[in-house]
Amino acid sequence: MPKKILLCATVDYHFKAFHLPTMKWFKEQGWEVHVAASGRMALPYTDKKFTIPIQRSPFSLTNLHGYKSLRKIIENNDYAMVHCHTPLGGVLARLAARTARKIKGTKVIYTAHGFHFCEGAPYVNWIIYYPIEKYLASLTDSLITINHEDHRLAVNHKFKCTSIEHVHGVGVDTTRFQPIGKTEKAERKKSFGYQSNDFLMCYTAEFNKNKNQKLLIKALAAVKDQMANARLLLAGEGKLLEECRQIAAHSGVSDQVDFLGFRNDIDQFLPICDLALSSSYREGLPVNIMEAQACGLPAIVLKNRGHSELVVNGVNGYVIETDDPLAFAEKMLELYQQEELRDKFSEKTVSHVANYSLPKVTNELEIIYNRYMNEVEGYEWAIQ
Repeated sequence: MPKKILLCATVDYHFKAFHLPTMKWFKEQGWEVHVAASGRMALPYTDKKFTIPIQRSPFSLTNLHGYKSLRKIIENNDYAMVHCHTPLGGVLARLAARTARKIKGTKVIYTAHGFHFCEGAPYVNWIIYYPIEKYLASLTDSLITINHEDHRLAVNHKFKCTSIEHVHGVGVDTTRFQPIGKTEKAERKKSFGYQSNDFLMCYTAEFNKNKNQKLLIKALAAVKDQMANARLLLAGEGKLLEECRQIAAHSGVSDQVDFLGFRNDIDQFLPICDLALSSSYREGLPVNIMEAQACGLPAIVLKNRGHSELVVNGVNGYVIETDDPLAFAEKMLELYQQEELRDKFSEKTVSHVANYSLPKVTNELEIIYNRYMNEVEGYEWAIQ
């Protein structure tokens, strides 16, 4: 009988977006891969998929049903390993796996994609989320963090899991996301409906309060006359999309802001851009910035732990200290006017993002997985 792993998250799209290489790797090792999440998306490298009710809100009663479903799934399957992701997926799966971990020796791994409690987070986040994570650490064999601040926090606060690890995020596919030459860039801009000399600034994110797109729209409005051929490309959907459209209209920049909606060709249009932006208040380690950096884009970002891990101020971009449209606008204008500076930042950013490449992250995860595979009772594992 092949050994089985259960992967759990709030929504199934999380696995399609971030974890298919891991799932493929387990299949190559002869393991059976099960997935539990909300949503009905078909996933590759998956032997069995369970659709369970999980909501992002920690206060939703639906999550009680999600917990009961997960507990039954784990009880009815002989999992050697459970690896959970996302805040609610991590809470429910670790609670549901308590008995299997204690009695059967199931190994429980949790990847924290960014603690809700962190430096600068609202005090209420520490009151609510910190004690939950501190307790759940005792039900965890391996806590994987994806930025150094979270790693230090878990270590310094003595989270009582078996091990606390650090990996470089979920990995960026540097074979898909690559810089292109200036001639090709000019031609590809035209194929997307832009002029070859348009200055394209991009931000790919869900439209919600945390992602804070309105800051970028207001920043562009502050320098629109000096950046007449600049375009702000906002890819994504979400409940604040229409509000951002209205802000663009009221700010007089509707003709310079393109709302691109959901895109499945990010790897094609990122290389035509000239600058990456991110205005989010909270990030663990943002994939959108890593993908942009792999395409050679300098970045201007709002200061938070994830952004500060990827962008070194004045080296491969700028980190803005406060939620201030004028501060963003100043740096946008500077990079708009100085092509040599953009090229200098671009060179640095491509070399920096190599640390977060998919092969490197996959290797880091394999080392962790192999350690626990060796500990599964009755299972002989040869590390290759």
